[in-house]
Order: sequence, then C-alpha cells, then structure tokens
Amino acid sequence: MKVCKFGGTSVASADQIKKVAQIVKADPSRKIIVVSAPGKRFGSDEKVTDLLIQLAEKALKGEDTEVELKEVVARYQQIAAGLGLSMEIVSVIENDLHERLVSNENDASLFMDCLKASGEDNNAKLIAAYFTLIGMDAQYICPKEAGLLVNERPERVRALPEGDDRLVQLRDKPGIIVFPGFFGYTKDGTLRTFNRGGSDITGSLLAAATEAELYENFTDVDSVFAANPNVVDNPVGIEKMTYREMRELAYAGFSVFHDEALMPAFRRSVPVCIKNTNNPEAPGTLIVNERNYFAQPVIGIAADSGFSTLFVDKYLMNQEIGFGRKLLQILEEEEIPFEHTPSGIDNLSVIIRSKFLNADKEARIVRRAKEELNADHVHMHSNYSMIVLVGEGMRHSTGLAARAASAIARTGASIQMINQGSSEVSLVFGVHKADENKILKELYAEFFLKSAVLSN
Repeated sequence: MKVCKFGGTSVASADQIKKVAQIVKADPSRKIIVVSAPGKRFGSDEKVTDLLIQLAEKALKGEDTEVELKEVVARYQQIAAGLGLSMEIVSVIENDLHERLVSNENDASLFMDCLKASGEDNNAKLIAAYFTLIGMDAQYICPKEAGLLVNERPERVRALPEGDDRLVQLRDKPGIIVFPGFFGYTKDGTLRTFNRGGSDITGSLLAAATEAELYENFTDVDSVFAANPNVVDNPVGIEKMTYREMRELAYAGFSVFHDEALMPAFRRSVPVCIKNTNNPEAPGTLIVNERNYFAQPVIGIAADSGFSTLFVDKYLMNQEIGFGRKLLQILEEEEIPFEHTPSGIDNLSVIIRSKFLNADKEARIVRRAKEELNADHVHMHSNYSMIVLVGEGMRHSTGLAARAASAIARTGASIQMINQGSSEVSLVFGVHKADENKILKELYAEFFLKSAVLSN
C-alpha cells in the first residue's frame, strides 16, 4: 500500500486534477491520497490559501468579505466545471465557507486556522467527487473522523502518537481515500494547522501510521536537484539519498521538501519518493535509510540567506565554566532560537536567523552580553548566508574541506564561519549574502562537474 501526496501546483486546476486521477488509477497500490489546496496555475496567480488568508483578515477586521468569498468560490467553481462536476459540490464548499466565517470569531488564531484549512478540506471533497464521477471507488475522509490528533495550544502544533491507533485503520477502509493535508484536531475537537509543509507532514504521518510500503510526494519537478536550478545551470538530479541528507538540504533551503515533514517517515523507515505530477514516469528521487555513498561523497549543495551573527569575545573565556550556557540563556529569555555556535579559545559566535531579530532585540542582547557576561567585545552583524555541502560519504573522504575552501577562495569571497556537525554529514560555510550565488556555482563545479570529468 502506498500513500501519495499531491502539492498545490498538482491540484491547481481541472487539467492537473485529471493528471492526478490517471496517476492514482495507474497503480492500484496507491490507496491514501493526501491533497493540498489549489496552488498557482501560472506565475502571477494567487494560491487559494493566500485568498483564504485575505478573506480571514477582512472578516477579523469586521469588514465586508463578499468580494473575497466570491473569489475563493470562483476558483472551486472553475475547477468543478472543468471536471464536469455538478454545481452541487460548489454549493457544499460555499456553505462550508459561510459556516467557518461565523466560527471562532473571538479567537483570531483559531479563526485563521479554520479558514486556511478549508483550502485543503474542500479540495479533498471536490477531488473525491471527481474520482467517483469517473468510476473510481473513492471517498473523502476528514482528519477528525480519521483520528489525526494534534497537541493543544500554546505549543507549536505537532501530531500526537496516540492518534496512530485510529489512523492505521485507514488501511482497511474500502477503495481510495482522499485526505486533506495541513491540519488535525486536538482531543477536544479544536482544529489546528501544521506549519511549513503542512500537507507534506500529513502525508508523512499517514504513511508512518499505516506502515505504507512507500510515501510518494508528487510535486512539479522530476527529482531533487544537487543544487538550486535557479542559480546553477542544469544541475544533476539526485537518484537516491538518505533521510539525513534530505534533512540537511531541506534545512539549508531546498524547497522541494520541508525538513519537519520527513520525521514521521524516518521514524518508521518508510521510503519516500519525490515525483513529478507532470512527468510521472520519471523515477524521481528516493529517500531511504542508507545508500551507497562511495561514488559521490557530496550529494547536494544548498544555500540559505537571512542570517545574523552574534560575536562575543572575552579573554580566558575557555576557563570560565558556564559561559556558553549563560549566553544561550540570554537568547532563550529573548525567545530566539539559534542555528550554529562556532567558537575559538576566547570567542564564541552564535548564528541566528535574522527573522527572529529586530533593532530593539539586537541592542538589548548586545547590552546584556556585555553586562551579564563581562565580555570584552560584543557585536551583531547581518546579511550572511549559510552554504551547506551534504553527503553521507563526506566522513570517509579526505581533503574535502580543503577542496571546498579552495573553491570559495577562487571566487574572491571570504569565509566568515566554518562548522561541521558531529555526524559529518554536512559542512557549513558562513559567507556574505552578496557572495552566495557565485560560491554556489563554484562549489557545484568543484564537486560535480570536475568530479564527473575525473571519474571518466
């Protein structure tokens, strides 16, 4: 049995949903189908989720929402007409939206979650209706009915393992199950949405709970590429990679798969395959526990911007017990997570995502570090990028860091920070944002183009 997830571009229009139906029909083992809300049909288009956010924001302000509501309904109406469905399904969707607009009005967060989740929920109803129309044995299943349980507020939303006992029963339901992604319910029946990659998380959760033989994640690319194709010309596709490698690449900016979405599948060792809805015959990228890493020690290079560095210098810091803990406690009290902490004998840097900072917080952190830690020098710098080399074979390769540093040096850029995790699956270089693209291109040439020539 397979679990398949189809992303926003895969279900953005009637034509795309017809492709989804053919993909599902082509393999009888594709039983649980997780769907997103309709995404963009073309570059300047708006996702249904964005339209729903606009609708919710107007409603929360007490403003008239007729225009926004009609725009959302019109998207589903266009899809339904293109699929040859009766307008009854559109009436169901419109009535559902009206009901959501009068629920949880006194709680802005829950109200927003409720409206956003309607994108996936109503698209699942529509797609199930189309499957049935063309003779497929299919049914829509609500996450509440299925038992997809999530935790209570105020903690960050996550699935509860006690829901697995009910989710596993999806295996025994007749026919094809169409399941909306992106949200679950607390034990008291409150709807909560997942964070980034919400539908990916749902698909991974269902694959793990039902012990699927494979979790297929359909998107709009043939595979995961070794580097960003918007920066590097025609990067090679990755045929097979490990969960750890995908986790590192997703963290560092790969947008195909969000890192959190892998966790359920990883814990149950369910293989994951990234495939293209528009080219389903392509083999895609298979994500597994282990792979043969000798042929290609570096499997991918990723880059992500928007980082700041907190630099703290104090003479004899290495002899002061608890210094690092006290510095990180300041960040904890300011509610700021950190990414990396490269250090020297008398200095320590903390890499932070800039989105968690503002001018007031930066000034306060610098002041507190100086006063509470009696530091000699403290400063904060922004506009950094993190470039990450990833590969299981890196731990068994000598001279790899030197090759990477030499490649960066050839660009004329300077390295601000180097960090290698204890697992040695990744090697991180902190560089100035302005140098990101040229470094990415040179590293790709070093580890993929040059390596390919040497191996021939």
